[in-house]
Amino acid sequence: MTEQGQFPRVITNLTHGGHAILDSAEEAEKTAQTQESLSTRSSVVQESTDVAAHVGTTAFDYLFPDLAKKFPDNHLPKDDVAKVVKALLALGTAIVETPAEVRDPDLNSPIPPIYTYWGQFVDHDLTAATDRDLVINITDENLPPVPPDEVVKKLANLRIPSLNLDSVYGDGPFVAPAPGKDAVPYDGIKLRLGLLTPVPVTLGVLIPPVDDTQRDLPRNDERTPLVGDTRNDENLVVAQLHVAFLRFHNAAVDWVRDNEPEFESDPEIFRRARDLTRWTYQWLCVHDYLHTVARPDIVDRVDTAEGNLLDLDRRGLYMPIEFSVAAFRFGHSMVRGAYDWNRNFGRPGDRSPVATLAQLFQFTGRGGLADLPTLPSNWPVEWDRMVDKNSPFANRFARLIDIRLAPPLSDLPNEGNDLSLAERIRKLLKQLAQRNLLRGYRLSAPTGQAVARALGVTPLSRAELEQDSSDKVKEALAAAGLFDRTPLWFYVLKEAEVRELGRRLGEVGSRIVAETIIGQIRKDPGSYVNRTSWSPAQGVLLPNGRPVRTIADFLRFAGVL
Repeated sequence: MTEQGQFPRVITNLTHGGHAILDSAEEAEKTAQTQESLSTRSSVVQESTDVAAHVGTTAFDYLFPDLAKKFPDNHLPKDDVAKVVKALLALGTAIVETPAEVRDPDLNSPIPPIYTYWGQFVDHDLTAATDRDLVINITDENLPPVPPDEVVKKLANLRIPSLNLDSVYGDGPFVAPAPGKDAVPYDGIKLRLGLLTPVPVTLGVLIPPVDDTQRDLPRNDERTPLVGDTRNDENLVVAQLHVAFLRFHNAAVDWVRDNEPEFESDPEIFRRARDLTRWTYQWLCVHDYLHTVARPDIVDRVDTAEGNLLDLDRRGLYMPIEFSVAAFRFGHSMVRGAYDWNRNFGRPGDRSPVATLAQLFQFTGRGGLADLPTLPSNWPVEWDRMVDKNSPFANRFARLIDIRLAPPLSDLPNEGNDLSLAERIRKLLKQLAQRNLLRGYRLSAPTGQAVARALGVTPLSRAELEQDSSDKVKEALAAAGLFDRTPLWFYVLKEAEVRELGRRLGEVGSRIVAETIIGQIRKDPGSYVNRTSWSPAQGVLLPNGRPVRTIADFLRFAGVL
């Protein structure tokens, strides 16, 4: 059928953190321009397997509306905004390690790095902000909390939060792109890939299979990735993961052609391959991703319950503030400052032992790709170094989930570089922890203690909040009364640290994350839980006949592992 004003699927210009709240007026204007260009698209064909049409945006709201709207004591203090903002800035500085403080590399979580960036991919698939005149930013001189009703009124989401891979598929292969506008490119019913740029052997060996050159995102002449969400090119790990999704779909097309002859026409084969890709992705989000980063008992309880927090309140489709601006940002603490990226690292001689996070930002379109048109042939990932839960190498795991962030997160290389901005704003845009804390305060997220009580969980005690915390962290918490009313993002990290030894999320963090992801899948009528009694056994199979049951299997089927 044909729909006017289709929900936008191709999103450009957003930057890191450019969702749930915009960081600056400049970012707001870029986002407004994106929304404006999307709203003028011609009518398109909406395939029958899509979710019911949504026009414009979906909503942000509070998972715990009674906490947010009825009880001010469940928020951070707002009687002295300047004092609270000062304390949050100090806290944000205190929880990012300096180079001299970097922990022993053996003190890592049991979680491989792929789960850090799978979470980032999920985040981009669920949320993208759109604000214009009603922008709420975190760079004003005065940053009082916005009343919850006003937050809900002002914030809007350019994504359908249903894990439907809009960021991969864009508008699909049967829609002519609007003239002069970037679109997700297809070759027939397969997604187009980008070619690697060959580099001299003196710059590093080629990454096997050396004859496989289609391992970059498709790009235009300005190096901009032609994908459904350009945020998936903000660092090379998530960019290479997006490549894996493109290749998984293409492999699924071949698999359907070879194994399911009942699907005959190109539209039938495309829809079937897309369904199998989406359902595999959704199933893995619950049964591998959540089971790895959260408490499995809580994930199973949420997954098997007749209803969950998103189902029971009957407010329709929305993205919870508590998830987007707090709990799901736990992945920031898992980010390493450097990775054992491929065989060009850790070799004898003068080569670097690791790929730094700064380099992984550099080798993207936004980072300049070292002035090459596409990813150089010595820089594709070797995923076996990123997925092995039994690796003997300490630097092949994510950092612990705790209140200690890697040093590079205080100086994001692709952020805050606009010299027309005030120095204060440029520094803030580069400091991820400060941004997270100010964002939660500005959007009136409830405190960690309030959410714990609402979930029937014993809140962290002051002794637990102080446990192994630095003097600077304790001083920042004490300065504004934050021991009793603790920012939810910080609380989720500290809960994981003291109650789960940093190996996974604690009970509050697990509940918010599991309730949101599983709830959004349940609310999607086209998801695997609603369209069929589907499991990976009914999906694509690996060459040895096994189903795809892990993220590593996903990469194997995609042909990148």
